[in-house]
Amino acid sequence: MKRTIIKIDEELCNGCGNCVPNCHEGALQIIDGKARLISDLFCDGLGACIGHCPEGAITMEEREAEPYDERKVMELMVPKGRNTILAHLEHLRDHNETDLLKQAIAYIKENNVDMSPDKTEKQPVHIHKHQHQEKYENLNQARAELSPAPSSGCGGGCPGSKTIDFNIDLNKVNEAVAVNKEPETYTQVEAPSELRQWPVQLHLLNPQAGYFKNADVVLAADCVAFSMGNFHSHYLKGKTLAIACPKLDSNKESYVEKLTAMISQSNINTLSVIMMEVPCCSGLLQMAMLARQQSGRNIPVKKSIIGVQGNVLSEEWV
Repeated sequence: MKRTIIKIDEELCNGCGNCVPNCHEGALQIIDGKARLISDLFCDGLGACIGHCPEGAITMEEREAEPYDERKVMELMVPKGRNTILAHLEHLRDHNETDLLKQAIAYIKENNVDMSPDKTEKQPVHIHKHQHQEKYENLNQARAELSPAPSSGCGGGCPGSKTIDFNIDLNKVNEAVAVNKEPETYTQVEAPSELRQWPVQLHLLNPQAGYFKNADVVLAADCVAFSMGNFHSHYLKGKTLAIACPKLDSNKESYVEKLTAMISQSNINTLSVIMMEVPCCSGLLQMAMLARQQSGRNIPVKKSIIGVQGNVLSEEWV
């Protein structure tokens, strides 16, 4: 699968940090006076950082991407020094990538990587406003922080891929909807979101992100959630979401590649393709079926057709 990832020329980089706030996935940090891609797993390849580099040190390169391998990433991180390694570990922790974090810690132990502080070492400059400031002082402290902190949907860490839980009482929601109260006494209750991850647009999603591992995935046309008032409760609960428009989106070949990777590499359990009744939406199912064929795994695929007024017209396994 080909992926577009940024490339940093460290000789040109002056460490100004203009690129960091414009990396919405938080994959860039200024470490030891240079911009560093601390995790290509979360680089979305859009290149929003490029236009903010005054030295022209950031470019894009497209290359065949192997299935993400944390040990290979660590091999690249270790020569860049302790600060880069620590930033990478924090980034994995902040994105709840616990399994990858364990692999990284295991690599450090097996290869006796020196993680002791160096008094002459430059201190990392953290520009990303959500980045945790605390640092692992040694390997034991890193091991102690393997379990990610509960997320409230805000706070520390960049929000790129965090799982968000909403604990709103569904019974209260249903009561508010069912009871016809007078406007002056009616208390509005928001329906809970069942969204489990961010981002959701298929171009921005990394098919090897942790929330796709062994997941039930919903692939929905862009218009579905706007047409169907109960989309979250009916289709999204307990599932991982990807959205796309087969008519208006460009580079649909990358969609097939990403779906193929979800099936073959992230081992998703099921794929529910939810489309509008309009003819152009059928392309979404075609991409899903082609991806299943190319993956070599015959996972269950469910096709759902939604009417323009939000009613479910048909559902079937294909």
